Amino acid sequence: MEYENAQGDQSNLQTISRKLVQDKCDLILAIATPSAVAMANATSEIPILITAVTDPVSAKLVESNEKPGTNVTGTNDMNPVKDQLKLIKDIVPAAKNVGIIYNSSEVNSQVQLKIADQVAPELGLNLIKVTVTASSEVMQAAQSLVGRVDAIYLPTDNMVISSISSVIKVAEENKIPIIAGESNSVETGALATIGIDYYKLGQTTAEMAVRVINGEKPQDMAIQGQAGTDLVINLKAAEKMGVTIPEDILARAKNVIK
Repeated sequence: MEYENAQGDQSNLQTISRKLVQDKCDLILAIATPSAVAMANATSEIPILITAVTDPVSAKLVESNEKPGTNVTGTNDMNPVKDQLKLIKDIVPAAKNVGIIYNSSEVNSQVQLKIADQVAPELGLNLIKVTVTASSEVMQAAQSLVGRVDAIYLPTDNMVISSISSVIKVAEENKIPIIAGESNSVETGALATIGIDYYKLGQTTAEMAVRVINGEKPQDMAIQGQAGTDLVINLKAAEKMGVTIPEDILARAKNVIK
């Protein structure tokens, strides 16, 4: 096993991709959309397993989720954007303006924003979007939302989540609840999510990797996702953000962080 971490840097990612191809690895696992795209661009021969990729088709990694048709297969982490935005209304019924911070160059974020734009009006929500191009801009982006939003929604954007502590700091100081795209962000300090379990998603990806090692072809293996989602709530975050979680929401939670 050879582990490489690009530390969120695109040039590092390109270097790592070339290295893994030169090393003639038997199988490559690429985590998150930027890594998956870099690896797929580097080789069309070595089998690539992907995970935590929101939409493999939009990222042009596969021809279709049902039949990839390329050297890439694996699992997606498409999160239930509508349910997550509805969770804002469930917890803060008076909420109308929701801030979203994202990196516009990430395909996975573009997909989630498109869904959010479609469902927000029917939920009575107005989206205020702020883009960033570097992790160092996340704090300023969060500060720009103060006084303008009733809540913040963070999609599974790799750049923003790598600096989520900055958003949490601003949210706590200004009593703005954060609904996140995945459970790890809630464990870090966001208020809540309805999302997938990345550990289980990793297990599914590993099972697919074994199938490839045993001779199955990625191009014939459908992209898989996790069945079902979990409601996760962080009560410490609720206190710091000045939010009272309704009892019926607490009763539904799969995991309550105290």
